[in-house]
Amino acid sequence: MLKRSFIVAALAASFAFAALPSSAFAQDKSLTVFAAASMKNALDDIDAAFTKQTGIKIVASYDASSALIKQIEQGAPADAFISADLKWMDYGSQKKLINDGTRVNLLGNELVIIAAKDSRIDRIDIKPGFDFAKLAGDGRIATGDVQAVPVGIYAKAALEKLGVWSAVEPKMAMTSNVRAALVLVARGEAPLGIVYSTDAKVEPGVKIVGTFPEDSHEPIIYPIAATKDSKPETVQYLAFLRTGAAKAVFDRYGFTFLVKPTS
Repeated sequence: MLKRSFIVAALAASFAFAALPSSAFAQDKSLTVFAAASMKNALDDIDAAFTKQTGIKIVASYDASSALIKQIEQGAPADAFISADLKWMDYGSQKKLINDGTRVNLLGNELVIIAAKDSRIDRIDIKPGFDFAKLAGDGRIATGDVQAVPVGIYAKAALEKLGVWSAVEPKMAMTSNVRAALVLVARGEAPLGIVYSTDAKVEPGVKIVGTFPEDSHEPIIYPIAATKDSKPETVQYLAFLRTGAAKAVFDRYGFTFLVKPTS
């Protein structure tokens, strides 16, 4: 009798397991996304919407694009990579770290100079030969590492094009990513900084005092792609980033949407 009871209980449990809704299993699914630091606020909102719609959890890691792709190269498990420039996505392609067939140039941005909210500097006329070094006084100009971090690479290119790089180079405070540069200015540890316009808009402690001319640097483009070892659901996530719902969020944070929304 005991044996028969055990069999009945086991069968009942198996039927109950089979009857569980598929959404219960979806909740166990997750994707790991490596994204440029400047995307954090907008992407957090979009990821929450994606999870609500699909039940697939997004685990996001934010840092400089250069640092993230190097981590992927060293074996860090990531399903999608979103870079703040083409250079580091190209690097991932050359190293066969990404699925080239999924690559799309999704977003654009602007390069700006920021100052602390209470700074006496309200507007900087960014033009060839402008005295940027003098404006910083005895302080530093914060931006990302000009050798590796996209915002720093854009900044150096712009300052070189405007003929002021040699004067400001000794004053540069180079950080590990754009958000670190933003924090230095917000805290008053650097009087000026060069970041993306979207970063300045989410930090109440700073103000934009100048926007670099578009022709002073390469276009700021954010490409997205799945990694070569990504989970199948990654395609669904990348598709969601191209929807009208995602565009509305990116628009709200100040990004330029470079593709036609899919829905």
